[in-house]
Amino acid sequence: MKPTIRRAALLAALLGSVLLAGCSSGQGQLKQWIAQVKQRPGGRIEPLPEVKPYESFTYGASNLRSPFQPQGPADNNPSAVRPDQRRNRQFLEGFPLDTLRMVGTMKIGGHFYGLVETKDGLVHKVRPGNYVGQSDGKITSITPSRISIVEIIPDGLGGYIQRPASLALAN
Repeated sequence: MKPTIRRAALLAALLGSVLLAGCSSGQGQLKQWIAQVKQRPGGRIEPLPEVKPYESFTYGASNLRSPFQPQGPADNNPSAVRPDQRRNRQFLEGFPLDTLRMVGTMKIGGHFYGLVETKDGLVHKVRPGNYVGQSDGKITSITPSRISIVEIIPDGLGGYIQRPASLALAN
């Protein structure tokens, strides 16, 4: 072998042994730490929570009408609620109920009249029996703080139902 190759091999061997010696010097501290951890007393493991047995439930209303089934068509009931299609429409029926605001009342001759403002800023005087909103809403009563209304809305089954609504005095 040539002397330069021999020196390179010797230098590589020397460098390898220095690197291996450097790796083994830190293991003494690691082994000491592992020994300390192993000497610590073991912790107590808490027991699993007790599982309660399942209690079955017996449904006792199976002989009653299901709330998920319709009660029947409203056409069979001759006194079913229906909007009056022949009635002349009043001006405030052209506005959705949620766009109308009660802004006050007036008492004339012992009767309360409500003051309702439309979205265009005009104020209209209403009394019980007038219609407001787009769902055949009939005013049933007027108090100093509220206008009570009964609307006739579709029930989703081909019939109609009455729904209470109101306009409260705006602050």
